[in-house]
Formats: sequence, C-alpha cells, structure tokens
Amino acid sequence: MPTLNCEISQSLWTALQAATGESGETLSHIVSRALADTLQVDHGTLFQVSTSGALVEGLFQGVVSVGTLREHGDFGLGTFVDLDGEMIALDGAFFQMRGDGSIRRAEDDQQVPFAIVTHFAPEAPVTLAPFASIHELVAQLDALRHTDNVFFAVRLSGHFARVHNRVACKAGAHETLVQATSHQAEFECRDVDGSMIGFWTPSYAKGLGVPGWHVHFLSDDHRFGGHVLECAGDAITLAMERIEDFRIAIPESADFLAADLSGDTTQALDTAERVQKPASTA
Repeated sequence: MPTLNCEISQSLWTALQAATGESGETLSHIVSRALADTLQVDHGTLFQVSTSGALVEGLFQGVVSVGTLREHGDFGLGTFVDLDGEMIALDGAFFQMRGDGSIRRAEDDQQVPFAIVTHFAPEAPVTLAPFASIHELVAQLDALRHTDNVFFAVRLSGHFARVHNRVACKAGAHETLVQATSHQAEFECRDVDGSMIGFWTPSYAKGLGVPGWHVHFLSDDHRFGGHVLECAGDAITLAMERIEDFRIAIPESADFLAADLSGDTTQALDTAERVQKPASTA
C-alpha cells in the first residue's frame, strides 16, 4: 500500500491527535477516511447489495445494475437475476460464470440481486504454505485475521493443483436458495493458474452477509470459474485487506418489503455451500 508523506499545520496535527484519542482509530485510518470523503472515493468500504437472508428466501430479482456496482468497487462477488450464475469482479472487470460452464463479461445494464464489492487496497502480499484442502487454506487465512469482528477481503493468486467450483443454475419460479442450489452445476479443474477472491464476514452480520469465508475463483484464461467448494495449492500469493466500513443497499421492491426475513439463515447457507453432486472436469 502506498505511503503518504506531507507537511501539515500544527493545528491539524493537534486535531488529529485528539481524534485518535477520542475515537480509538489509527491516524492512518482517520487521514484515509478524510481524504476519501473529500475525493468522493469509497476507501476501505464494503458495499453490499441486498442481504443473504433475502437470497435464502428466493428474492432473486435485480436491485442494482453492474454499472452501479462499478461505482462502488473494482473487486467482489455476487450473482445475477434469477440466480443465473456466479459473479466475480477482478481488476475492475465483472464476469458472469454460468451453469453451462461458459464465462462472459457482464454488461453494465445487467441487474444484480446480491453482491459485495470494494476498491481493493491490500497490505503487502505474503506466500502461503501448501494446502491440500479448503479447510487447510481457511486455517491459514484465519491465522492472519487477528480478529473475528471486522471484515476482510482477500485475493489468492498462483498455480492451483485443484479447484472444485459450483455455479448456480437459473432458479425456477418461487424456488428458495436451497432448492435452487440443489440443481447447481459443479466443475473441477486441476493444474490451473488463476485467482480466488473473497470476503470474511463476522458472525454478528448473519442475516445480512454470509458469515465466514465466501470465495469465488476465475482462471487466468477466463475459461473456468465459480464459487469455491474445495481447492489445493502450493506457493499461492495472498493479498489481504482489513475493512471496517460496511454499507448496504436495501431493496425497495414489494416482495422484499413483504418478506419474512426474521429466520435463522445458518442451516440454509450451510446447505447451499455444500458439494451437491460429482463435478464435471473442466
């Protein structure tokens, strides 16, 4: 991450010191936030569309466009209207990964029922130890978080020995998330170069986000990708950003306003994340 060095007046310095003491924020965070507000940049902010609870209940209609998402981030994940595939945003490019295995650039006018994006600004990258499963990968990521109570964005890049993905297929009328993912497509690829991107969401945000790690993958040649269910890799490079600002766009549709979103989403999200069938080989 770049370092800013500049001279400021004594009065500003005194005010900054007072602000750090009163708020508990770091000097870096206060200055970055002030600059972001002045320059109208979403710095260190996660922008989310709708809620995981709405997704669980089958509210798959569009809330914002891909073009609107671009205004809030160049890095993220989500899905499309009627759960028609998985979304990944990487280096400012938004992709739609569909149930037939195809991958295409998403159009700015495509509508999105759920997504989470940010302007990715990670700390210095590190090299992970080899991992033979997603559980081993998660253990390494968890060891680097140092807290359960803020959000994290990650990008893992390099050569993966194995990646097992799922891609949601277009949902039928009135299907819930669990029903829709019961006929998801699953694909497996070995010896593939690419990037995984994802987010850690704290458990207290259950019902809003997907607690824990939520990760999508895209190969460097843009021929293979999806929501990651299993993986293995060696000498993978990790870039991580700690994020403490969370903003959400609440749908205004009649279906959302009338929906009962008071239920516990834990079991439904857990079921939707599982391997459902033998994977096709990509």
